[in-house]
Amino acid sequence: MIPFNKPVVIGTERKYIDQVLEKQKLCGDGAFTKKCNEWLEKNIHCGKGLLTTSCTHATEMAVLLSNISEGDEVIMPSYTFVSTADAVVLRGAVPVFVDIRPDTMNIDEKLIEEAITDKTKAIIPVHYAGVSCEMDRIIEIADRYNLSVIEDAAQAIGSLYKGKYCGTLGNYGCLSFHETKNINMGEGGALLIRDSDNFERAEIIREKGTNRSKFYRGEIDKYTWVDAGSSYLPSELNAAFLFGQLERYEEIQISRMNAWNNYYGLLKVLEDKGDIELPFIPRECVHNAHMFYIKVKDIEQRTKLVNYLKQYDINAVFHYIPLHSAPAGVKYGRFNGEDKYTTKESERLLRLPLYYGICCDDVERVAEKIKEYFKI
Repeated sequence: MIPFNKPVVIGTERKYIDQVLEKQKLCGDGAFTKKCNEWLEKNIHCGKGLLTTSCTHATEMAVLLSNISEGDEVIMPSYTFVSTADAVVLRGAVPVFVDIRPDTMNIDEKLIEEAITDKTKAIIPVHYAGVSCEMDRIIEIADRYNLSVIEDAAQAIGSLYKGKYCGTLGNYGCLSFHETKNINMGEGGALLIRDSDNFERAEIIREKGTNRSKFYRGEIDKYTWVDAGSSYLPSELNAAFLFGQLERYEEIQISRMNAWNNYYGLLKVLEDKGDIELPFIPRECVHNAHMFYIKVKDIEQRTKLVNYLKQYDINAVFHYIPLHSAPAGVKYGRFNGEDKYTTKESERLLRLPLYYGICCDDVERVAEKIKEYFKI
């Protein structure tokens, strides 16, 4: 069996978890939480990095920090995971979905402005497959209309747009450390904060609305409830697991990129023949090999190919059902304009097995079976 994903386990995670157990400091904001935050600030070049219990919770924090409330509207793609919209819906606001670009599967930056109303408060671009959205245009629009930009960089740790890291270009960036991501802590995420004016409130929201972080630093003699918040702080055990992987980040990325490039080279003949489409990487973007996908003719052909690969114990999967067509999407959100590409392109996309340590033989086997399906 070639699985679609294997969670990264480097080997040093257990040693760091044992250190946490020895010190008996299991709750969050211990030594490893701080090390992870510092790693993000140093290596992702963000103003402030705060580890969270998930990317979902990082997005909820960003929405709170953006003062989004009932009746407000937030523009986002429909082709994304439910967390992008959930964070908005929980505040009583409305997700406004716009169409995607067929080349990158990212939000079409040319359609954002026409979706803006007097209720719009933010834009949430999603960097699909670790390939950045067209951030210059998005930030220019946001600045002109005084909107917050919350980057859903769940899939994009280490990805670049014009030399700058995804998640650091907008007001806030949200990373995922779920077990399906390049770097993982089982369940977890991080909030990246650009502007120093928002650092203190972010710490308060993350600590149940209290100023406990200032208390721990000795800046105040007692802490109390000062703002709306929740429990967004992961345990020190999760942080220790994550730090073991952050230390080996480059090694993990090289492994994934080698597999990605191998797929691309092996399958290029099918694209040249017109049987499939391969991922498109804009010139100004550097991706992180989060996933490798192909696009086939339509959903019928995709279903047949999935079943064909299953016969050879190869687990290839499709991705999101567009949110605007889901029951909750119909209830809580609306699609602005025409769904020209979102549904059609989502039904063509097939994700291939890609994970840290996947061997060349397995990549070649997957590519060979796809070629056999197309009779090459």
